[in-house]
Amino acid sequence: MFEDQPPGPGNQPEYTVSELSGAVKRVIEGEFGLVRVRGEVGRVSRPSSGHLYFDLKDDRAVIAAVSWKGQAARMQVRPEEGMEVVATGRMTTFPGQSKYQLIVEDVAPAGAGALMAMLEKRRAALSAEGLFDPARKKPIPWLPGVIGVVTSPSGAVIRDILHRLRDRFPRHVLIWPVAVQGERCAPEVAAAIRGFNALEPGGPIPRPDLIIVARGGGSLEDLWGFNEEIVVRAAAASRIPLISAVGHETDTTLIDLAADLRAPTPTAAAELAVPVRLDLLAATDALAARLSRGIAVTVERRGQRLRDVSRALPRPDALTGTAAQRLDHAAGRLAGALGLMAARKRGAFDRVAGRMRAEVLAGLILRRRDALARRAGELADRFGRRSEARHAAFDKWASRLVPALHRVVTQGARQVADGRARTAVLAARLEAAPAVRLADLARRLEALDRTRLTLGYRETLKRGFAVVRADGQVVTGTAAAEAAAVIEIEFHDGRVVVDGKPGPAPRGPAPRKPRGDGGQGSLF
Repeated sequence: MFEDQPPGPGNQPEYTVSELSGAVKRVIEGEFGLVRVRGEVGRVSRPSSGHLYFDLKDDRAVIAAVSWKGQAARMQVRPEEGMEVVATGRMTTFPGQSKYQLIVEDVAPAGAGALMAMLEKRRAALSAEGLFDPARKKPIPWLPGVIGVVTSPSGAVIRDILHRLRDRFPRHVLIWPVAVQGERCAPEVAAAIRGFNALEPGGPIPRPDLIIVARGGGSLEDLWGFNEEIVVRAAAASRIPLISAVGHETDTTLIDLAADLRAPTPTAAAELAVPVRLDLLAATDALAARLSRGIAVTVERRGQRLRDVSRALPRPDALTGTAAQRLDHAAGRLAGALGLMAARKRGAFDRVAGRMRAEVLAGLILRRRDALARRAGELADRFGRRSEARHAAFDKWASRLVPALHRVVTQGARQVADGRARTAVLAARLEAAPAVRLADLARRLEALDRTRLTLGYRETLKRGFAVVRADGQVVTGTAAAEAAAVIEIEFHDGRVVVDGKPGPAPRGPAPRKPRGDGGQGSLF
């Protein structure tokens, strides 16, 4: 009877855990190098590293998905919980937790219905915060001085806006270039709106009075950047009135709801921003004409009213007759009243004069003299005290005056000595200046004379040259010499005159002629 023996190792190879995990990883990555998975987004996690972790699920299974920081930044649509999406990426494993996962490179909504559902969900959330409330919208300025335009600088939108502004009412326009679609659209548009609001009034760059966010038409995916929450919040927080002109008339984005005014097209935004200048001029002329007519009619009506009222007034003599009669009556009573008043005053004076006696006047004079003496004594005492105070002040200033005077005299003497020294120096310079000036002028004159001699033709004559004159004029060719009757040759030590007209010059070298007794032969 045999005992049970454990089975032997057989021919199966042994793997380490890492080797087996690596083999599984290579198999999965080789079989699913690039896949597109459709499912509903489950749990979404965004840690501080910038990576994006989420789940893709359906009614029977769940796949873990991860998008690295650079891939998440390039996504045009960010996955949100509850969205139905199509994720594109590659399958791999995570050996640390013995699980497989999908490395997602791009996420797209699973059809327009999913995009619209996500858009409606975001619209409801932002509307609940009051970002679309009509009460918070600001009025558009009637005639803005500076208009800021947020759009692509290379598209037809900016040309349409500038052309329409130039036709209606030319304004100063600041263009903030941005991307109008793709992953850079939303952050650049939001940064442009915040940048215009950050400009200080009166700074080197003028602050816009109105902002226009414009883009041409496109699909829902092309316009999705203007549905992002960052753009909507920037438009709602703008302190500058904002007009949204994104897409065509049938296109609606969330920035249209947050803006202060929605324009159906970029061209319509320019029309809403400024009035027509010619219409304003015509309206101004019409108002001026109405004002002139109104002034003329008003003046005419006031004149007619004044004439009507003047006919109801009484005559001037009727108004002044009663007052003139009272004046005449009072003038008639005035003479008697003056006589009566003079008699009353005379009686009162007589009664007072009767009470006046010499003793009373003497007593009054004595009292006034005593009062005057007291006042004189008080005045003398006060004057003495005042004089003593002034003398004391004068003595104090006098004691300070002697040192000050000494300092002034000393300083004056020092200044006089300095002035004399400077005067002596200047006198010495003045005495030497003529000699120095004459020497300098002599050197300059000598240099000019040397230049004159160098440039003069007489120095050239000393080097063996001669000047030929024909009939008193300098000649430089044989034709003028042959036609002359008198030829004069000037050397450095004198002149020689040759009379007679020479014959034609022989061809070839002229034969050497013997010279006579000091005579000059013909040169020709």
